[in-house]
Amino acid sequence: MSIDHTQVDAALTTTRAVRRRLDLDRPVDDELLLECIDIAEQAPTGGNLGSRRWIIVRDPVVKAELGDFYRLMAAPWMSSVAERLRGSGHPSELVMASSAYLAEHLGEAPAIVIPSILGRHDNSGRPSLFDSVIQAAWSFCLALRARGLGTTWVTAPLQNEQRIKEIVGAPGDTTEIALFPVAYTIGADFKRAPRRPARTITYFDRYGTIVDSGPSDGVRFRDGPGTIVEIDIDAAPSIVWALASDINTPAEYSTEFVGAEWDGDERGMGALFHGRNERSGVGEWTVPCYVDAYEPDRKFGWRTSDRDNPGARWAFELEPKEAGTRLRFAYSMGPGWSGTSMAIEQNPEKEQTIVRRRIEAVRANMLRTIEGIKARAESA
Repeated sequence: MSIDHTQVDAALTTTRAVRRRLDLDRPVDDELLLECIDIAEQAPTGGNLGSRRWIIVRDPVVKAELGDFYRLMAAPWMSSVAERLRGSGHPSELVMASSAYLAEHLGEAPAIVIPSILGRHDNSGRPSLFDSVIQAAWSFCLALRARGLGTTWVTAPLQNEQRIKEIVGAPGDTTEIALFPVAYTIGADFKRAPRRPARTITYFDRYGTIVDSGPSDGVRFRDGPGTIVEIDIDAAPSIVWALASDINTPAEYSTEFVGAEWDGDERGMGALFHGRNERSGVGEWTVPCYVDAYEPDRKFGWRTSDRDNPGARWAFELEPKEAGTRLRFAYSMGPGWSGTSMAIEQNPEKEQTIVRRRIEAVRANMLRTIEGIKARAESA
């Protein structure tokens, strides 16, 4: 059987968390829900054991109890956060507004579906229950999407799972995974969400190793190899930005980079500074650095050696979070000349070893740098 992957991809990339666009007034047929559960039950399951159980809540009284409980647990906090973020442009602004709406209206959904599984998680850290139910729950969401219905994962009420069990009469030896308010969607024009490209969050062979292309047979210089480190900081982006955009901050933590000076008074995109480096067995050298990314509170990046054919590329990226900032520090080799490319030219048979060792050395300094920024930002 030939499968039209474009249709599959469309379902996978446009199945959104639907809250405010749930049609709370249009009935949903039980047979349609059972059809979606039948599809979800085809998901892989550990040991091929049929341990999933599904609860479809239709009774207005039971739905109201679930809705009241969710409102009690979540609405005050969600509403306060939504109000604080209103008009701020924060990445969580729309999500929190729609979450606050759902907290007030969960019990009005035509149906609430609760996937569960027989057994209790043993908290051992070993894969066990959840690896046999999460994929089925997601398949259920996809099946809904294909039929013009929508839902969202609601898990906050499960912080007090005993109360949920009391409301729906679930036994103590089951584990409830989520509450799905199910309804037809208002409109069907759901789009892809903004997400990071795969190459910025996918690592090759070792955690943190990235490549611009390929990789070829192993990670090689022509692939544009590099690394990314990241850390969550309990401080506002403006505080983190002041440290990340200071060209001398890394010198306080690096064993190789010793300092930098701006060339003139220009700052921002296109500005030039000179970075000074020192390494045992190599000596000292200075590298021109051209700023190629400058977005206050968001991104600061530069290229070394040559503006058009850099020896390396570096960038700090800041992502605002509800409780602070996620800081990413990225490095990529090439495509231009550098000490690393010269070492490879001299020892081509050792290319992968040279690349790997360079990445490991750079990554160690990058980790020290972001940990130092975190400590300073959180004590500011």
